[in-house]
Amino acid sequence: MKAASIAVAALVAALSSALPVASMATEQPIAIAIHGGAGTITRANLSAEQEQAYKDKLKQALDAGYAVLEKGGNSTDAVIAAIQIMEDSPLFNAGRGAVYTWDGEHELDASIMSGANGNAGAVAGVKTVKSPIQLARTVMDKSVHVMLSGSGAEQFAKQQGLTQVDNDYFDTEQRLQQLNRAKQKIRRSEQPEQQAWRYLDLDYKYGTVGAVALDQQGNLAAGTSTGGMTAKRYGRIGDSPIIGAGTWADNASCAISATGHGEYFIRYHVAADICARVKYQQKTIKAAGDEVIHGVLQQAGGTGGVIILDAQGNVYQPFNTEGMYRGYRKQGEPAQVAIYGD
Repeated sequence: MKAASIAVAALVAALSSALPVASMATEQPIAIAIHGGAGTITRANLSAEQEQAYKDKLKQALDAGYAVLEKGGNSTDAVIAAIQIMEDSPLFNAGRGAVYTWDGEHELDASIMSGANGNAGAVAGVKTVKSPIQLARTVMDKSVHVMLSGSGAEQFAKQQGLTQVDNDYFDTEQRLQQLNRAKQKIRRSEQPEQQAWRYLDLDYKYGTVGAVALDQQGNLAAGTSTGGMTAKRYGRIGDSPIIGAGTWADNASCAISATGHGEYFIRYHVAADICARVKYQQKTIKAAGDEVIHGVLQQAGGTGGVIILDAQGNVYQPFNTEGMYRGYRKQGEPAQVAIYGD
């Protein structure tokens, strides 16, 4: 009898000691979210074929980034993989599909940030680098600086062996027509040139691609790439390459990539502001995102949106425009892509 009691006690003790281990052995979630720009995007503006083309490319970008995470890769590599798919597509205003400047050239910007350690890299005004997001990553990893611009950034890219192209690699008929329409509107306006910008359609003002990711190590990363504003002049730089405005990542809060009227995102430090509300005010990413995108930004006259991912794998994608090309994929769930606001 005594022996049986001892055996039962031993069994109970063994089971009890195993329970905490089992309950603690929760798998770290992985997730990725992307955007292809916000703006005046309605069903009336897209044919069924165009809509499907955008959805297919968004899905391809999600799959590329998620594959990295699924194999145990880091969040930064996943962000790069997703963004490069969109940079290589003429559908989006980044890389291959970059808009034209007033002078008929292409000037590209990009940035990336690691949530694990705050490391970041950015480039602005590059004309001959095929993948600006890859150059931003190289600045982060192999430069003592955070941001490089223009010919200096291109020289660094060449030294690092990154693929370079002629500027006309980025030429597309669609973007050329967009430039011509923007110029006509500005020239016909009774306002001075700088004032006339305010009356351009939203789609002339911005377009961007971006990604945020969470890996198996629990590390967040964010990246953004853009061709900037149609018919931009004087070396204009928007929010996309500015850490805190268009891109932000912090394991203690969230990762964000933004798309919108860059001047407002710079003035209101949109990406960092949202994450600060999560970190210091313990707000959810939904509450923080809505406060900034539908509150602070909209009240100031700014338009656009963001994709937000937190360390628990929660995704939120608020925007105050009619649409935003976007998608996400969480562990154990199929990829989701969307375009319109309704």
